[in-house]
Amino acid sequence: MLVTREPAALPRPAHGLCLALGMFDGVHLGHQHVLRHALVHAANGAGASVALTFDPHPMAVVRPAQAPRLLQTLPQRLRALEALGLSATLVIPFDAAVAAQTGEEFIRGLLRDTGRIRSLSVGEGFQFGCRRTGDVQLLQALGEELRFQVHAASPVSVGGDVVSSSRIRQCIRDGVLESASELLGRPYAVSGKVIPGNRLGHTLGFPTANLDVSGLELPPHGVYAVWVQRITRNQEYPAVLNLGTRPTIAADPGELRFEVHLLDFEDDLYGEELEVTFANRLRGERRFPDSKALRTQIAEDIASARKLLDTPGPDFGSRPPGPSGDRG
Repeated sequence: MLVTREPAALPRPAHGLCLALGMFDGVHLGHQHVLRHALVHAANGAGASVALTFDPHPMAVVRPAQAPRLLQTLPQRLRALEALGLSATLVIPFDAAVAAQTGEEFIRGLLRDTGRIRSLSVGEGFQFGCRRTGDVQLLQALGEELRFQVHAASPVSVGGDVVSSSRIRQCIRDGVLESASELLGRPYAVSGKVIPGNRLGHTLGFPTANLDVSGLELPPHGVYAVWVQRITRNQEYPAVLNLGTRPTIAADPGELRFEVHLLDFEDDLYGEELEVTFANRLRGERRFPDSKALRTQIAEDIASARKLLDTPGPDFGSRPPGPSGDRG
């Protein structure tokens, strides 16, 4: 899939582009319904299917104090879009200049910069442009004038309620990760780059890879059995995640850490992107009387994770062994 921030770099098929517009944070079942319109229309008309998304989230520019925590990093969102089979994704850098455009100005500029657009697909409640001056009604009026079709996808419901990014965020905050996965249409996962730590895990005998998860919605603090994917090598490893403030050993009380101990793994992962898929919550976060008691509990957590992930030992069972994580 082509990824570009320049509209002029998109494909220019003779039959035009079939664009799906939205933030698409999470690329959940509702988003997939919108995107499927573009995919089907492109396939039926020999066009090119394109997702148009924004970075950063528009609310982070327009009303930063009200900006939601995200479900995905941009690279993770792009991988989810690519998995759907799209021809390309256009990432619009959202800044003050874009925020100042009316809905009509945005669409006319998009057509000018991309060439022929065959269709635009959005959710039926989609609004865009300065003061939300753009909506389905505006798109339909512009479509008649500029000769493109408009598809307004109806909401997707699960369990009697509409699937939305805000609903998924609430599921994650509540720790109902099975429900989050159901609404996403795939297992819930968190992605981030490995950053330097203070090596406290190494001192305890359980080195960890510390991920930058700033700006992301996260589950309740605690210890989890997880799978960790090393994106650059497409390798997956069983692991234990500690999410919280490390009340027993933290040098800076209150500092949030998202750190994974990859089982039977030895290597340096600094700067790499890891994607962490949640399997089971092992326990909540708590303070221990000393580091010895903490080490004992960590060993028990690892044993529990091995059992839950069906990972017997250093050879990973049927999974090939691989190098290990950045140890922070």
